[in-house]
Amino acid sequence: MAGLFTALNAGKTALSVNQKSIEIIGNNISNVNTEGYSRQSADLSPYPSMNFGGFFVGQGVVVSNVSRDHDVFVTNMLQEKSIEFGLQNGQTSALSELERIFNISEENISTDVNRFFDSWQELSANPSGLVERDIVIQRGELLAEKFHIAVNDLDKVENNINDSLLSKIDGVNSQINEVAELNQRIFTIEVQGQSANSARDRRDVLVKQLSSSLGVQTYPDSKGMLAVQLPGGLPLVQGNMAMQIEGQQNGSDLDLVLHTGGVTRPIGLNNLGGEFEGLVNIRDQFIPSIKNDLDRLAYEITQAVNLAHGGDGTAAHPGGSGLDSSTGVNFFSPPNPLPPPPASDPWKDAARNISVSITDSKQIAAAEVTVGGVAPGDNRNALIISNIGEDFLIDGIDNFGSYYGKLSARVGIEANQNKLAVGGAEDAMIQLQNLRDGLSGVSLDEEMINLIQYQRGFESSAKFLSTIDEMMNSLINLKR
Repeated sequence: MAGLFTALNAGKTALSVNQKSIEIIGNNISNVNTEGYSRQSADLSPYPSMNFGGFFVGQGVVVSNVSRDHDVFVTNMLQEKSIEFGLQNGQTSALSELERIFNISEENISTDVNRFFDSWQELSANPSGLVERDIVIQRGELLAEKFHIAVNDLDKVENNINDSLLSKIDGVNSQINEVAELNQRIFTIEVQGQSANSARDRRDVLVKQLSSSLGVQTYPDSKGMLAVQLPGGLPLVQGNMAMQIEGQQNGSDLDLVLHTGGVTRPIGLNNLGGEFEGLVNIRDQFIPSIKNDLDRLAYEITQAVNLAHGGDGTAAHPGGSGLDSSTGVNFFSPPNPLPPPPASDPWKDAARNISVSITDSKQIAAAEVTVGGVAPGDNRNALIISNIGEDFLIDGIDNFGSYYGKLSARVGIEANQNKLAVGGAEDAMIQLQNLRDGLSGVSLDEEMINLIQYQRGFESSAKFLSTIDEMMNSLINLKR
């Protein structure tokens, strides 16, 4: 009779285990489209055998654990590729806008530079013509306005980047808080000997998102918690404690800071990765370098027209004479207001400040200075200035057109390289995600096969219990 009770227990455990396995399969099927979900399976272990009549007889089966299919290597690779994808993707919108600003179409700063110096060429054909003189002033003003528009557009791109950073801060702070909460939940569950599979899956998804946004690095500890930190080492999550990122507005500038245990620390470019690094890099490195080149171009044009041409020290506009015999007059206003910038950067803000100082077209110095006054038809100074556009070389290498061409090419090359890098990073992400799904994702075909297997096991266990029940009834009837 004792043997039948042992068999009855074995059948009961088999029935329970098959039922639990079917429940796990149902959970897998229901989460087939859940982001980051890892396939779960029941780990089965036999009950310890019992010595019965000199024989060790098994007592059934038990679900010892519910494990998830998880590959640490693939997960880490996905995290690394998320950083690269976030970095490149974060720069895409800003670079596309910069490419629009510094286009290579027919209407750009280089075109207006050429039109400005062409107007001097036209003036040289009729140096006394007031219409031609007005056109020179208008072309100069249009050129200055083109510089102003470019600088303002660059400012707008920087402001858009700041707005984008601000809009993302709340999201990443929420993810940081959730990772800390999941750390606590995982520890609480697993310290009791159970598996926190769903919490670990959710934490992996959050870490991947934080890697794309901030380029975070992670380190697991013995308690199952995950330490999360910025690339430079500043902590974001320590155990169940979450730090907070804040954007502090300083005029038109936006500074990122990290609040860690009552201490506020600045977050520089070296402490960022992913999308935030891409945005800050464009804002703090690339755009300032473009502005510097634009300022240099505006400064050189101003200096070339106001001071000298060809680098030989010969006076240009101030050295000529207007129709009213005026001389020593600058065509453009000085490139920088007082106080002057450092000697190492004399062209700072020149593109923002460039403007035409002449309001009376009679003061346009088309003629050279003569002792007896302006000779009728004297166009010598107008010819000198008209040649500045081609003859004046910046650093002895580029005229104004080629200098702007290099500036536009640099923007275009950076934008094209970014497009290629985004495509490459996205392809790598897709391949790794497919690999991860193949290793850890839910396959409906496999789940259907497993469902049939455990369904048959459940039916067999039920049949086994029915048979044992009949045998026990027969034994009871024999005693009667």
